[in-house]
Amino acid sequence: MSDLIDDPLEGENAPEFSVSEISGAVKRVIEGEFAHVRVKGEVGRVSRPRSGHVYMDLKDDRAVLAGVIWKGVATRLSVQPEEGMEVVATGRLTTFPGQSRYQLVIEDIKPAGTGALMAMLEKRKAQLAAEGLFAPGRKRPLPYLPEVIGVITSPSGAVIRDILHRLRDRFPRKVLIWPVAVQGERCAPEVTRAIRGFNQFTPGSALPRPDLLIVARGGGSIEDLWGFNEESVVRAAAESDIPLISAVGHETDTTLIDHAADQRAPTPTAAAELAVPVRLDLLAWCDKQEARLTHALTSGVGARGQRLRDLARALPRPERLLDTPRQRLDAWSDRLPAALTSRVQKRRVRLFEVSGALRPGLLQSRLTSRRDLYGSWALRLAPALQRMADAKRESLNRRLDRLSLRPIRRDITQKREQLDRIGQRLSDAGQRQIKGWHEQITAMDRLRETLGYKATLKRGYAVVRGDGAVVTTREAAAHATALEIEFADGRLDLAGGGGGDGADAAPKAPRKATSKPARKAGGAKSDPPDQGSLF
Repeated sequence: MSDLIDDPLEGENAPEFSVSEISGAVKRVIEGEFAHVRVKGEVGRVSRPRSGHVYMDLKDDRAVLAGVIWKGVATRLSVQPEEGMEVVATGRLTTFPGQSRYQLVIEDIKPAGTGALMAMLEKRKAQLAAEGLFAPGRKRPLPYLPEVIGVITSPSGAVIRDILHRLRDRFPRKVLIWPVAVQGERCAPEVTRAIRGFNQFTPGSALPRPDLLIVARGGGSIEDLWGFNEESVVRAAAESDIPLISAVGHETDTTLIDHAADQRAPTPTAAAELAVPVRLDLLAWCDKQEARLTHALTSGVGARGQRLRDLARALPRPERLLDTPRQRLDAWSDRLPAALTSRVQKRRVRLFEVSGALRPGLLQSRLTSRRDLYGSWALRLAPALQRMADAKRESLNRRLDRLSLRPIRRDITQKREQLDRIGQRLSDAGQRQIKGWHEQITAMDRLRETLGYKATLKRGYAVVRGDGAVVTTREAAAHATALEIEFADGRLDLAGGGGGDGADAAPKAPRKATSKPARKAGGAKSDPPDQGSLF
C-alpha cells in the first residue's frame, strides 16, 4: 500500500509568494535596515532626462551603487554631480521593484574634500577652454568712458559701496545695480539671469542699456566662490554682447568667470578703476592737448606766412610779365589787315573758277538723265504694285478659308443652353422660397388662431363685461347696472346685475378663472384674453 503513494519532496509544503510580495518584503527589509546613510564614492554615469530628475552611479574599485536625485532636490543642490567627481552622498536606501535592483535616493551631495572640487574645476576649465570660451580673440575692448555701468553684486555688502565710492571719486557715471546672491545655491542662476537680462535691454529705452558690466564679489573660500565656477555663469559671460569685467574675490582668487570675461580685476575697487578714467587727469590732459594745439596752430600759421613772403620776393613784377605778350599782340595786329585782304582775294579767284564750269547745257543734260531714270522707274512701278496686290489677295483668301461661323454659332448655342439652365434653376429656387414663406405664414396664422381667446370660447368659456368694462369678480358683477356675456357664437345683453348677496338672488353658475387674456369690450379681436374673465 505504501508503494502506491509517493513520498513528498523536500520543500514541497513551503508557502508560495508572488513576485510583488517578495519585492515588497525585500523593500521593507532594506529600508528598515538602511533608513538614512552617507555613502562616499566616485560619480560614474550621470543622466539628466527631461523630467528634471538626475540618475547617477556611485562606484569604487569593486562595486557600483545606483542613485537618483529627484527634481526638487536637484534644483537646491549647491554642487551638481559630474562624472569623475568624488562625493559624499546622503540619503536613504530603497529598492526599485520594476528592475529588481536597489538604489540610493540622494537628499544631499557634497564633494569629498577640496581636492575633489579642484579636480572638477580643472576638468570643467579644460572642457570650456576646448570650446573656445576663453580664447583671447573673443574678448572685446572696454569702452574708454561708458555712459552707463551695470553692476551685478549683492546690494547689502561692502563691495557695491566700494565700487560706487571709487566711481564717484574718479569719474561719476550712471550705475544700474542688479542685486544677486553671491554665495550659495542661488548664486549661479541669479548671476546668469542678470548678465543675460542686461544684454536684453534696448538701447534708447526708458531704462538705458549699460555700456559696461561689472560682476563683483568679495573674497572667500573656494566653496563660497563656487557659484562663479558654474558652467551657466561662464557661458553667459562669454555670450555677453556688453563688455564685462570680472571682479570676484581677491587678487589670489581665480574663478572660471575670470577667464571668460573681457577683463579681470583683482578687486572690486580695481574694477571701478578699470571702468572709468580719473576725471581730473582727463581734464589736465585736455588742457595740455589744447595748449599743444594752440601752439601748433600758431606756429603753422607763422611758418606758412613766412613761406608766402619768401615766395612773393622770388616772383617777377607784373609789368614785366605783360611786356612780351603786349609786344606779340602789337605784331599780330599789324599783320592782320594784309592777311585778311590776301584771304579774300584767294576766295574770289576760286569762286570765278567754279562759276565758269556752271553752264545751262550741263544743267539741262542732268535734268534729262534724271527724267529718263524716273520714267523707267514709273514703268516698273505699276507691275510691281499689281504683283504685291495679287499676293496680298491670295494670302487673304487663304485666311478666309479658315474663318467659319460654325464655332461661333456652336458657342452661342452652348451659352444659350447654360443661360436657360441657370434661369430654370433660379425659377425653381424662387418657387421653393415662396412656398416656404407661404408655409411659414400659414403655420403662424394657425398659431395665432390657437393662441386667441376665440378658440377658448369654443370650449365652453365666456367673457363677462359690465358697464363697459370687463367683470372679473362676483362683487363687481353684483354692482353693475348692465351685463354683457360673450359666447363663441355671439353676445348676450342682460338688463340688470346679479342682485347682491340676498337670499332671493338667483343662483349663479360656478365660474372658472383663467390666466389667458381676453379683449376688452369694443376692442380689437386680436386683444389678449387676459383682460377679461372666462368661465
